[in-house]
Amino acid sequence: MSFEACAALVERADPLRFRAAMAAPVPARRILFPLYAFNVEVARAPWVTEEAMIAEMRLQWWRDALEEIAEGKPLRKHEVVDALAGILDAEGARCLDGLIAARRWDVYKDAFEDQGHFDDYIDATSGHLMWTAARLLGSAKVGAVRDFAYATGIANMFQAIPALEEQGRKPLVAGSTEAVKAVAQDALTRLGRAKVARKDISVESGAALIAGYHARPVLKAVVKSPGLVAQGGLSPNPARDSLRFANVGLRGWWQ
Repeated sequence: MSFEACAALVERADPLRFRAAMAAPVPARRILFPLYAFNVEVARAPWVTEEAMIAEMRLQWWRDALEEIAEGKPLRKHEVVDALAGILDAEGARCLDGLIAARRWDVYKDAFEDQGHFDDYIDATSGHLMWTAARLLGSAKVGAVRDFAYATGIANMFQAIPALEEQGRKPLVAGSTEAVKAVAQDALTRLGRAKVARKDISVESGAALIAGYHARPVLKAVVKSPGLVAQGGLSPNPARDSLRFANVGLRGWWQ
């Protein structure tokens, strides 16, 4: 029942990725749901307690679980761990370990050191997850997938900023409208590179990129009106969002 438990967890905690996984071919869901359930568990670990040490221990628990998978050791009892072990190889386990390490930033209220630190965080939290999914599903060039994942991560970050700031976090290196616009424009440039390189991503691997279907309209809205980020004004129009999702499902993730 570990796969079903993963799907149920994603449905409750990450509706966007649940929707994306359900739009993928049935065999791809066997890869996506365990990965997305793992991401839910790790992403929420720093937020379920105000005690930094406890949050660190929760993240370390998942790092230890990935080490067990990578090294073929006896596994701890957990439905998500069971499902992960059925799909993940050593390379994937080590890549996802980098995702967990990056999530340590979420435990504390420190600002990013610089733009490079911010970019590394986005690449680890969004890029490691999407790249692992794409690699396990089929053939793909890492640069194209990570460009798309970076743009997706930036769009997700922009949408989350009001909630992060309410929690006392400092989610951007610089919060001026010019700086926000520059980040969005850079993400759109990377999105464009991924679109040009779409032939380097197989149809099978493309199922991992469906979860970024919303990135382009979010980033374009920020370039046009950077103030929407602080205002929390990036919630999509439901009708337009559904239409875009249907278009991506029919024509491909690069739409």
